[in-house]
Amino acid sequence: MDQLTEDYQYPKFNKSMIKTHTILIPSMLDIHMALFESVLTQCGYKVEVMQNQGHEVVEEGLKYVHNDTCYPALLVIGQFIDNLNHRNDLDRVVLLITQTGGGCRASNYIHLLRKALVKAGYGYIPVVSLNANRLEKDSGFEFSFKTIKKVVSAVTYGDTLMYLYNKTRSYVKVPGEAKKLVDDWVKKISDQFDSGKGTSYKDMRKNINQIAQDFDNLDLDLSHAKPKVGIVGEIYIKYASLGNNHLEDFLVSQGAEVMVPGLYGFALYSIYNGIYDYEIYGRGKLKAFLSKLLLKYLKRREKLMINGISKTKITPMKYFSHTKDLSEGVLDHGTKMGEGWLLTAEMMELVEIGYSNIVCAQPFGCLPNHICGKGVMKKIKMLHPSANIVAIDYDPSATKVNQDNRIKLMLSIARESIKDDEEATL
Repeated sequence: MDQLTEDYQYPKFNKSMIKTHTILIPSMLDIHMALFESVLTQCGYKVEVMQNQGHEVVEEGLKYVHNDTCYPALLVIGQFIDNLNHRNDLDRVVLLITQTGGGCRASNYIHLLRKALVKAGYGYIPVVSLNANRLEKDSGFEFSFKTIKKVVSAVTYGDTLMYLYNKTRSYVKVPGEAKKLVDDWVKKISDQFDSGKGTSYKDMRKNINQIAQDFDNLDLDLSHAKPKVGIVGEIYIKYASLGNNHLEDFLVSQGAEVMVPGLYGFALYSIYNGIYDYEIYGRGKLKAFLSKLLLKYLKRREKLMINGISKTKITPMKYFSHTKDLSEGVLDHGTKMGEGWLLTAEMMELVEIGYSNIVCAQPFGCLPNHICGKGVMKKIKMLHPSANIVAIDYDPSATKVNQDNRIKLMLSIARESIKDDEEATL
């Protein structure tokens, strides 16, 4: 189709396709995605989290997405089309993409993707929207309460495993031992989901306590202090190795301990915004009420993570209610575009818990991140002089060499700080 018209009807995903079509999902959080893939498979869907990466993905994205468009959109669309270019089951695939529903450019991904598919010759492939705002009501993709409960459990387990993995991966004496523990638990939890277990409060408490104990039993080498580096930023670039050029692995290879705030933070941030809409702007009274109910449900599971890790030698994460309050005096809770006040709060929390070296990873030209990330760095450094924050832009023209060099400079400052602290204690 050479030219798009306003009355062009894009193909829809319907229930008859559930058993015949494979749903392709962009890669992002590896641990969480493995659990999500298991949940959807158990619900009868055929699911494949795409693993294709490399320069070809960027090139495909540039063919069909303007380079001034949000870099995550370019990568996600490029990953889809690159994957389709190497498949022979094109008449039996469906593309799944999330929509936030906010003012961020991410809300337009689905429209960009559909137009790109038509231009690439794949206009007959359906795109399904996964969102909590009823942006598309006829997608044929439905969640039962049982499935939603599994998804929430998957996020809880995913955050627990990601946190403990990051706390131990840089110190294990046997390379790969922490990763093996993650893989073993992902399989164990998936098997429990398949047998109808692992989602009750009792099951989750038992599992999380055992996960924390297993990581606590790892043989670690803690003889040398390492730079502690936190990663914040736009949600895709923060979590997706495709988007941040494998930032976590690079930091670990440079001898750092890495901390990435969990997905719970973003979920709770979104729920709190439903409450703040009513408290600050006087709109959405029903949404605020429902948000408070959901908040109570998620807070109980957040407590499971913190209590489980508290029983070990590993310091647990902070409660999000505390993280939320840290942004007060720096950025108002009414600032909720994109990652909004969450980005500021996470930087404040990281400094407070000892990760004063921070990489703020953001797509070039992402206005919310430039305001809520770069815009508050001076204030954070005034409040915490030890804060060592570097903003790294990611886009098609940014070179990995330049990004790595700026991060290495940040790490050199971190190492000097460790050396000064050690000398001061002598």
